[in-house]
Amino acid sequence: MEIVSTVSDARKIIKEWKKKGLKTGLVPTMGYLHEGHLSLIKKAVSENDRVVVSIFVNPTQFGPGEDYETYPRDINKDSALCESAGADLIFHPEASEMYPDGSCTYVNMTGLTDALCGRSRPTHFQGVCTVVSKLFNIITPDNAYFGMKDAQQLAVIKRMVSDLNFDINIVGCPIIRESDGLAKSSRNTYLNAEERKAALILQKSIFFGESLVKKGERDAAFVINSMKEIIESEPLAKIDYVEIVDMNTMKNVSVIQGEILCAIAVYIGKTRLIDNFILNIC
Repeated sequence: MEIVSTVSDARKIIKEWKKKGLKTGLVPTMGYLHEGHLSLIKKAVSENDRVVVSIFVNPTQFGPGEDYETYPRDINKDSALCESAGADLIFHPEASEMYPDGSCTYVNMTGLTDALCGRSRPTHFQGVCTVVSKLFNIITPDNAYFGMKDAQQLAVIKRMVSDLNFDINIVGCPIIRESDGLAKSSRNTYLNAEERKAALILQKSIFFGESLVKKGERDAAFVINSMKEIIESEPLAKIDYVEIVDMNTMKNVSVIQGEILCAIAVYIGKTRLIDNFILNIC
């Protein structure tokens, strides 16, 4: 496995793979890898001849006062995990490599990015779309792998790929959870022991809401309010949002039908965590 930090070095390696007709998979990450990331890498390894993992904490998707400077980083640990999972190349650039002095071009989207995380983090998806577009242009993968914990992000990237005619297959992979049900996240490391226990209220709410829908409840407001009651029972929890939206448009629904996303964002102390469930109701 190789590690490169420049666009030119990454492109040189990719071009050699392309000459040999090798199929390439890309797993974009911000590093501090956990089992969720490893599941993406292993999926990519099983479906491609070569796999690239990008490790880049992207400054443009962090808003003012967010945790860009303190976001956890450990390239040595990440490298060992990537190699153990079968990755062939790590692309680990500096911010100055991805955004040289004078950079002034961004990829923006409307509609899908206006709701959920886009409402509370208004510059977030511009940063996501921009960096993912750059990674796609640098690596030119055949397949790219994203976790479904960030369900809105996955929907946004799929739409961007369609709208901008990227010749790339986007693969969504299931949420990976801790043994007690908490969704895996690099930000879980911010939680102290008391907060870690309190964070279980997210999965309790998600599992309860999902069970209501599976049992036949179709009133979105009733499901949302039931989930909010659970979250609000935890003193350390502060709700950012609990919403049920159409998976394709990210518009709120009043009646649960078709493919829906129930997504939550909750602060546990100062740490913002997300979780969701997706169901297709015929």
